[in-house]
Amino acid sequence: MRRIAILGSTGSIGRSTLSVVESYPQRFQIVSLAAGRNVDAAFEQVKRWKPSIVSVAAEADADVLRARLKIAALEDIEVVHGSEGAVRVATHPEADFVVSAIVGVAGLQATYEAVRAGKTIGLANKECMVAAGELIAAEARRQGNPILPIDSEHNAVHQCLRAGKIDEVHGIWLTASGGPFLHTPKSHFASITIAQALKHPTWQMGKRITIDSATLMNKGFEVIEACRLFNLPPHKIKVVVHPQSTVHSMVEFVDGSILAQFSVTDMRLPILYALTYPERVSSDLRFPVMDLRHLEFIPPDVEKFPCLGLAYEAADAGGAKSVALNAADEVAVAAFLDGSIRFDQIPRVIKEVLNETNAIKLESIGDVLGSDRQARELSRDVVERLGGAKALRPASNASTRG
Repeated sequence: MRRIAILGSTGSIGRSTLSVVESYPQRFQIVSLAAGRNVDAAFEQVKRWKPSIVSVAAEADADVLRARLKIAALEDIEVVHGSEGAVRVATHPEADFVVSAIVGVAGLQATYEAVRAGKTIGLANKECMVAAGELIAAEARRQGNPILPIDSEHNAVHQCLRAGKIDEVHGIWLTASGGPFLHTPKSHFASITIAQALKHPTWQMGKRITIDSATLMNKGFEVIEACRLFNLPPHKIKVVVHPQSTVHSMVEFVDGSILAQFSVTDMRLPILYALTYPERVSSDLRFPVMDLRHLEFIPPDVEKFPCLGLAYEAADAGGAKSVALNAADEVAVAAFLDGSIRFDQIPRVIKEVLNETNAIKLESIGDVLGSDRQARELSRDVVERLGGAKALRPASNASTRG
């Protein structure tokens, strides 16, 4: 029986994880949940799964949830809140596997503490690896526990790597759908609306990750994540646009062999793989191979999508540059969704922040969080200079999927 803690339980990955757990009750048990701001969803999850402890974002939300649980005769379930509450969930002594699915650096501290506590991590929060991947990966290696990727691309790489050693890898190919603007001329980018940017052709995701997919920044984050997860330099991680989203990733070995992983576009499959690794268990998530007609692979247009190039720049530098990349993107995307800047100004915000950030090595999670705060403040200044009437002054880095 694998005992599971979920960070971000009310978001899309959290809900999909609970769906997998429900399908395999003999294999999994939920022991702790971090649910963010969605108190109604948290209440329903706690009633269904009866974890030992649940965390929500704010103290007021915790008071509301605690009162509702008392009425439901579930007052024995501990309710906590904030970043400290998420750490409590992630390090719960009964949990041996932690699903990290909180968007942004809000999940960073809890994920790092879970690694330090010797937990196995199922990682769906790429921002953790972008901002602090060097520290997290080093700690996981010290602990001797794996970080198992849940993002479909890195999960695919992990599966392909079971056929060879890491020193036999010539390179990794991460596939990108190209987003909704693959064939949109760059000259039209200034007039792209929020609704258009949120219409992803393949996946149903949260708002930030959907915008990141439209700018290709999401793929840039995945490049950095792949470097950290598989201990490879950026030049060995390549991106290719694959509109069908059938092949999730490919690994090229030194002898010229290339292994590709493809499957249904359903996040339950990589979640199941991570939860049961190193086993493979039977599922009904079947890919209709006979429906496969053709596969396209196109080089990305880095002039039209400059965020990808900025990510490679940050990947080469590491440290504070990677932190600044994530922070600036989060602020810029929020400003676009708030109507403060145009779609084509997102990479401009990020570029200016990167240019103002020194490439220094960060020695602790405290250093990472301090660098993140500085980068966010600088990002808001850039947004204001671009004329953002609604520029985001209060820091907001505690969002979750859901």
